[in-house]
Amino acid sequence: RLTATLVLVTLVATIGSSFQYGYNVASVNSPTPFMKTFYNETYTSRYGSTYTTSLQNVLWSLTVSLYPLGGFFGSLMVGPLVNTIGRKGTLLLNNIFSIVPAILMGTSVLAKSFEVIIACRLIIGICAGLCSNVVPMYLGEMSPKNLRGGIGVMPQLLITIGILMAQIFGIRFILGNMQGWPILLALTGIPAVLELIVLPFFPESPRYTLLHKGNEEKARNALKRLRGWEDVDSEIQEMYQEDQSEKVEGRLSVKNLCSFRPLRWQLISIIVMNMGQQLSGINAVYYYADSIYRAAGVADDTVQYVTVATGSVNVLMTLGAVFIVDSWGRRLLLLIGFGTCCIACIVLTIALIYQTTVHWMPYLSIACVIVYVIGHAIGPSPIPYVITTEMFRQASRPAAFMVAGSVHWLSNFTVGLIFEFLMSGLGSYCFILFAAICLATFIFIYFIVPETKGKTFLEISQLMAKRNGLEEKTDSREFEDLTSPTSKSIPLEEDVIKSAL
Repeated sequence: RLTATLVLVTLVATIGSSFQYGYNVASVNSPTPFMKTFYNETYTSRYGSTYTTSLQNVLWSLTVSLYPLGGFFGSLMVGPLVNTIGRKGTLLLNNIFSIVPAILMGTSVLAKSFEVIIACRLIIGICAGLCSNVVPMYLGEMSPKNLRGGIGVMPQLLITIGILMAQIFGIRFILGNMQGWPILLALTGIPAVLELIVLPFFPESPRYTLLHKGNEEKARNALKRLRGWEDVDSEIQEMYQEDQSEKVEGRLSVKNLCSFRPLRWQLISIIVMNMGQQLSGINAVYYYADSIYRAAGVADDTVQYVTVATGSVNVLMTLGAVFIVDSWGRRLLLLIGFGTCCIACIVLTIALIYQTTVHWMPYLSIACVIVYVIGHAIGPSPIPYVITTEMFRQASRPAAFMVAGSVHWLSNFTVGLIFEFLMSGLGSYCFILFAAICLATFIFIYFIVPETKGKTFLEISQLMAKRNGLEEKTDSREFEDLTSPTSKSIPLEEDVIKSAL
């Protein structure tokens, strides 16, 4: 059941970490002209001349694209950190990569240094890379299987809320102006401070505590707090069963994971889903939303409000995914999402081509962007995180998140870096490229990715073993005994469990 402890730890982890990821995606969108002016004025005061347009483009491209590049570096740090200091410990340490850059960016005007902003975008990207992988892992390992989907979507929900809050604060009369933009950038440090204060009062992942640290008593107490009842023997037994079944694997590194046949299709699946998630063009909308709406014919003085409206739709649809993912299933939401995005991109291309000749086409363009956001919010945005948690077990999960996170952020970086060039070279036809990527991902999911809702980690592993042409070496009768309802009433001592396994 959904207990107060589980709700609170979910809110603390997602508000303190995932919110920052989304906030920093959109925080530089609205104040772009004022930040560019600051860059130019600072350069002029130093060197006595204005910089060239090409240098301005390079500096601004670095400001935007170093954030996802930092995310890539953060993803590479996931495995070593979560295995050494735990899931909760990593989230606490990660706040350093948010609080320090927030202070530096907030004082950049006083320091008269635009280089500080560029460097801080890289550092805060490391924060986003870590939290985007560790939060789903932390919450997924603490959630019961019947709630794992909904709680697994919560990080994405807070990412979308972070994007929306950055868009609201970025409105011209709030903080999106010449005086307010340093404060807009500095606000990202507030959730980090709150998480640093509150998260220590909540438990570490019981799976990490039991299977990595070998502390059954502490894991049992954590489970009692999270589940709201005393009898957690069946869940402890299921963890031991999972541990026993994967002893042959050992703790996998990224190198071993990439060559390990029993996890081949799991690895391919998360790579394809994370590439599809980012290369489908969603961050082109986030990074350059204002430009897209202007190209669609929206007046300059109303663009920021249309962008906020789009962000609100994103939040509402992701909130909807929280409530339906455990009933509709992961696979169906992915298929609906990528299918919707594909159709929206095709229609958007047609609308942009004819927007100067047909008077109502600009409105169709806006509708297509909103439909695209809806499609992405219910499937491609939140579900890959959930499936990455579910397809891998304790020993391979950190390495899997390193791979998934690296693919995610490299794809994010690529789109942020080349989208303006695509717009210049292909014009409206660039969205056909995104449509093709959505279609290819849709086909892959339809034929390869299984449904994982309502299954334990071990059951999913057994399901994927068949996909890999292997048979999981476990005693099915014993597993059924461990997961049956009656097993809750049969407390077993640790030595009895281990001897049985």
